[in-house]
Amino acid sequence: MTETNSRPPAWITGAAGLVGNYLVETAPRFAPGWRVQGLTRAQLDLLDFDAVRRAFQEQRPQLVIHCAAVSRSPAAQANPDLTWRINTDATAHLARLAAEIPFVFFSSDLVFDGLIGNYDESATPNPLGVYAQTKVAAEKFVLANPRHTVLRAALNAGASLTGDRAFNEQMRLAWQRGATLRLFTDEFRCPIPAAVTARVVWELVNQKQAGIFHVAGSERLSRYEIGKLLAARWPQFNPRFEAALAKDYPNPPRPRDASLSCAKVQSILPFQMPAFSKWLRDHPDELI
Repeated sequence: MTETNSRPPAWITGAAGLVGNYLVETAPRFAPGWRVQGLTRAQLDLLDFDAVRRAFQEQRPQLVIHCAAVSRSPAAQANPDLTWRINTDATAHLARLAAEIPFVFFSSDLVFDGLIGNYDESATPNPLGVYAQTKVAAEKFVLANPRHTVLRAALNAGASLTGDRAFNEQMRLAWQRGATLRLFTDEFRCPIPAAVTARVVWELVNQKQAGIFHVAGSERLSRYEIGKLLAARWPQFNPRFEAALAKDYPNPPRPRDASLSCAKVQSILPFQMPAFSKWLRDHPDELI
């Protein structure tokens, strides 16, 4: 048996997405004990439950990290039936198949209504839109198993395979087209580089942690403040943006303050969760 084949197999769904790809790419560094298989929709349709079951029984993964989802709120709101099937039904099916092994499910900071902010893991979700509702429903399936993990992720930045999945990529593309962005001064998130999110996940896996964890940057920023940081990084595009209010955004409903407290996960990590502005300064050459 070769060294590669002797390592236990791990599935990463949504491997063509932003965080899924970072998990695959960082596995050799942070999780060398796993034989990682990134799964895209073309390779395995998660809505074909029979095919998923057959693949699971044949490959016998010993870890599943489930990133695949309808992840953009407008798309979810426009197609709620598909969103429920992918985000909730497919998650529940995978969780049942993985009942005896570690299973990590990616949820979202958007499960909260945004009336308070700085939410910790004990806070009660109150989802405002279809996307968030499907994530809360899926969380309940996952957390019914004490072996399983829910990871509520914040706004992730990075370089995706398609060049348009991350919020920073969408902003850069808009500026390259000459658009003027209207950015909210009253909507807050805690952005984090996807590379850091991936490292956190592998650390949780390596430590055999389970339960629910918030994973976000350590800095609460408005959309406007995020735009200023990214505009300073790309002066060559002559980026234009103006202040706006969240009430001007008609649909879908959005939490005004989805900032997360990461004290729980920070207490077990051997590194500090970064402030987004400092990370940008410290990584001037990163593709972001």
